[in-house]
Amino acid sequence: MKKNYFNRALLLFNTFKHRKLSNEEIDLAEKKADNLNERTNEFKLLLSMIRDTFSGRYKMNKWNMSIIVGTIVYVLSPIDAIPDVIPVLGWLDDASIVGFAISKLADEIDRYRKFQKTIKTDLNLGQ
Repeated sequence: MKKNYFNRALLLFNTFKHRKLSNEEIDLAEKKADNLNERTNEFKLLLSMIRDTFSGRYKMNKWNMSIIVGTIVYVLSPIDAIPDVIPVLGWLDDASIVGFAISKLADEIDRYRKFQKTIKTDLNLGQ
């Protein structure tokens, strides 16, 4: 049964990854991040990556960007494999999708973390 929910979640994720995302939705996703328990920090990292990409400070390819957008929209959507209105269980599929995205974006995440270190170093040198 659990595998069926994950397959359904992946199908919905693939649908959502081509959707546009607004800054307001990114802010809303930030508020919902705490519901993801052990995936909260990873999801917030994805939000940071997409904010920096949208602002032009960070560059990533469209495929990786679509994975992040799909993940954010999936977490925001009330229509997913397990509806979020079901306590605790409703967030498990969202956390699974975040984990899936993190695994697919490992190289991009490493590159982004190096980018963040460079920015912090540049800011410290400028002070």
